[in-house]
Amino acid sequence: MNHILEAQQFDRPYLEKLFKSAEKLGKKPKPLLTGKILATLFYEPSTRTRLSFESAMHRLDGGVIATENANEVSSAVKGETIEDTAKIVSQYADVIVLRHFEKGAAARAAEASDVPIINAGDGAGQHPTQALLDTYTLQKEAGGIDGKTVALVGDLKNGRAARSFVYLLGKFEPKELVFVSPPELAMGEDIREYLTRHGIPFRDSESFEEAHAADAIYQTRIQKERFASPEEYERFKGKYILTSEYAASMKDKGIIMHPLPRVDEIDVAVDTSPHAVYFKQAKYGVHVRMALLADLLGR
Repeated sequence: MNHILEAQQFDRPYLEKLFKSAEKLGKKPKPLLTGKILATLFYEPSTRTRLSFESAMHRLDGGVIATENANEVSSAVKGETIEDTAKIVSQYADVIVLRHFEKGAAARAAEASDVPIINAGDGAGQHPTQALLDTYTLQKEAGGIDGKTVALVGDLKNGRAARSFVYLLGKFEPKELVFVSPPELAMGEDIREYLTRHGIPFRDSESFEEAHAADAIYQTRIQKERFASPEEYERFKGKYILTSEYAASMKDKGIIMHPLPRVDEIDVAVDTSPHAVYFKQAKYGVHVRMALLADLLGR
């Protein structure tokens, strides 16, 4: 059974095959999953991930059953474990998309489920399908990944999207990764060790100017929900704000990405910049998830 639990489980040939499928399905969806059912089981808030998965399934002519705010309206309120919930829901659906507030919850659910589990974010752990759409966006909008410099900015310690994205970048040959963050929110040692093993150059900086010359800036928000106290969050809020002036002075073909949602880290004036691709990035999420669902369910 092909559970989707972490970004590093993919290899480059699979990614290239998946992205070709996403390109085709994005242009012309096909009724590949008629009669199949997707269940979205979300214990944390979501807009893009949940709706894009549901949109992808509908575009493939499949059906959707959904539980939003599952920690409040599901049997979790009564004390049911994630293992039991996964086992039960797997009797009703052909694939389960799970978001949970605990790191490792998706792996636990996969042990019990009778159908594939897709990790849609497990606390500060990983978000592999976000990484897939981010990598697809970079390849499509920056003209490839090999030889490119990518700057990741913001909360890199707690950002599951950024962490997962870096795991996939390690499958390619980028020129350099630049980690821009306060030392307290720096990228974790597990990611650093992974990049070192794969021979991917990287460096750290506290200065936003270090991202300026990159081929792609991957801007992230400072994640309020990951801090122990409001006071700690306020220390870092607004640390790196990408303005229209900053965008205008980027290299000609440089792109600005963001996994979204944003708070104040990208000024709304940047939305009309030719460098801004984050709304396209969200659209590509439907295309990539269509390709992934079709592959998982054998079509």
